Amino acid sequence: MIKLPEPDGTLTSYQPNPSPREFSAVATPFRKRSILATAHVVGDPLAANEPFGPPVGPPPEQRLDWDATLAFRRHLWSHGYTVAEALDTSHRGMGLDWQGAAELIRRSGAEARAVGGRLAAAITTDQLDPFAQHSLKDVAAAFEQQLAVVEEAGAQAIIMCSPQLAAVAQGPDDYAEVYGNLLRQASQPAIIHWILPEWIPFHAGYFGHQDIDAAYDALIDLVQQHRDKVDGVKLAPVTVERQVELRRRLPEGVRFYTSDTDAYPELLLGDEQGHSHGLSPVFDPVAPLAAQALRALDDGDTATARALLDETLELNRHVFVGPLRSTLFFKTGLVFLGWLAGHASHFRMVWGEQSARSVPHLATAYRIADTLGLFPDPALAERRMKTYLATCGIEN
Repeated sequence: MIKLPEPDGTLTSYQPNPSPREFSAVATPFRKRSILATAHVVGDPLAANEPFGPPVGPPPEQRLDWDATLAFRRHLWSHGYTVAEALDTSHRGMGLDWQGAAELIRRSGAEARAVGGRLAAAITTDQLDPFAQHSLKDVAAAFEQQLAVVEEAGAQAIIMCSPQLAAVAQGPDDYAEVYGNLLRQASQPAIIHWILPEWIPFHAGYFGHQDIDAAYDALIDLVQQHRDKVDGVKLAPVTVERQVELRRRLPEGVRFYTSDTDAYPELLLGDEQGHSHGLSPVFDPVAPLAAQALRALDDGDTATARALLDETLELNRHVFVGPLRSTLFFKTGLVFLGWLAGHASHFRMVWGEQSARSVPHLATAYRIADTLGLFPDPALAERRMKTYLATCGIEN
């Protein structure tokens, strides 16, 4: 029995689930859906991982616990996922700059080769000084430098937005030139990753248009021109209706990747006109369970797939709950659950984000995950939960 804190300040007795769910790890990729799981990183407890980073400290690549970080990637590969590396889930731009991201890509690439895993990795222009003026040539060269690192690691490129490109581009032609050159240089089809200005204001006017519908049209035109070099596109935030609309507008063979944290079951299952694929952190905390659903889809069993995906919703809705300022810290729940599950020996994060979610929030995440049978060793998870609560003044 364990006493768990509730949001209203009370304690509730909870009887942990003694029997973990049995999952069969199948490392072969899913056949019917392309699924890229964005993976969290674990901070080095001996590094100066303080909020917003120390003014002077170790290089970014020394701020990670590499054993725990790579162990979690092996966990994802063992269930058939492609790991999507160096995005915001791994603290890109939030404690991990390009130097650290490049090291993460290199090490993940070596690990992928060792175990036969598939890797995709993000490129942008975050090595450029954000306060300096840059030319279009500077931006293109920064993209190309990062693409070279991704290619050397044997990874597929995920082309993220560039605030510097948004600042210097004069119109759609500049975007078409920069993206077209990148796509031509990539050795395998890339994913175009677009975060809209609702989340990142610096992306206003992206693809050369302030009007969002005109920007969508420019993106579709770009994909049409390079359809053989574009694996797919990912946009966020967009409504379910808009995702379906854009999915149907893409050329045949070009995938639409959803990162929706709430409606992903219906988007992955799709309709008579098609379905979405996944590039998302929602697979991180529920990897074995979601993999069962995706295997069911491979076998044409949509009823089982939907039931299993629906089981994952409560935990993901909780982990990603809150307005934008709160959901920035979804990584806290991911790292916490990974620690409870035994993927790391500690709960420390880049930027000190282990304190970014409340004690009741993390206790609820534990309860939901335990009820689902997601912890391979429930006794270990219970001990660690009690240890964490004890450090918060809640004795069990």
